[in-house]
Amino acid sequence: NTWATSYFHTALDKGIDMAILSCTKYIVGHSDVMMGSVTTHEKYWTRLRQTAQQLGQTVSPDDAYLASRGLRTLSVRMNAHEASALQIARWLQTQPDVAGVFHPALPECPGHHIWKRDFTGASGLFSFIHKGDAATAAAFVDALELFGIGYSWGGFESLALPVQPEKYRSAVAWEKEGTLIRLQIGLEDTDDLIADLNQALITAGRA
Repeated sequence: NTWATSYFHTALDKGIDMAILSCTKYIVGHSDVMMGSVTTHEKYWTRLRQTAQQLGQTVSPDDAYLASRGLRTLSVRMNAHEASALQIARWLQTQPDVAGVFHPALPECPGHHIWKRDFTGASGLFSFIHKGDAATAAAFVDALELFGIGYSWGGFESLALPVQPEKYRSAVAWEKEGTLIRLQIGLEDTDDLIADLNQALITAGRA
């Protein structure tokens, strides 16, 4: 449940036995702690707690404090991530060098009906297809000034990363043309982020 957190998806209320989150991301929210969590019903709590203790899974006092700090602003940050990411996703849909945008809150996105059924909001993580090849996509990412490059996400800063789903998918092949780029929309000004994406698309087009 890392993508939406329990703020946008109350997993246990929908029949899920255990909800797992990478708290490193939106829960902590400041990119300074590595932590995970498992939440469960009373039926499984004792077994889960005993197993965690036997495996030596503990959290330091400092990390617990930083996670509690993040929880205090979770709703404010998630609402901001959602609003900014949706605005940027809709803008990307209008760009000639973009072949598609994958954001579950967009009606055109595959699986939108599942998101609409089970979620009350969306986070800042989504992806789009750049029409160029891998070199052009790399030029796009390199040209970004406000986006960092990183595998993690869910913090205050925006990130961009070219990904290659064709190398990892096993059940269904990835056959779309172009290069998939994953974006994490942080808490920077939305207009500034759009301007940065725009100049990077222009730079990549020239490359």
